Amino acid sequence: MAYRIVAERKDETVRMDRSSMLVAVAKARVWASEGWKVTIIVGDENEIAPSDARRLSAA
Repeated sequence: MAYRIVAERKDETVRMDRSSMLVAVAKARVWASEGWKVTIIVGDENEIAPSDARRLSAA
C-alpha cells in the first residue's frame, strides 16, 4: 500500500510517497515539527487526520 505525504507551508507544497506506514508517519512528524501543515493520504483516496497519525506512530 502506498502512503502519500503532502506538506504545505505558505506558497510551498511538497509531495512524497512512501511504502511503509511507519516511515510515512515519521516523515510527516518531522515536517510538522518544522511548521508545515501535513496530510497523509493512504492509497488514492483516504486521508489520515493528524490525531490519527499521532496514534499510529505510538503503535
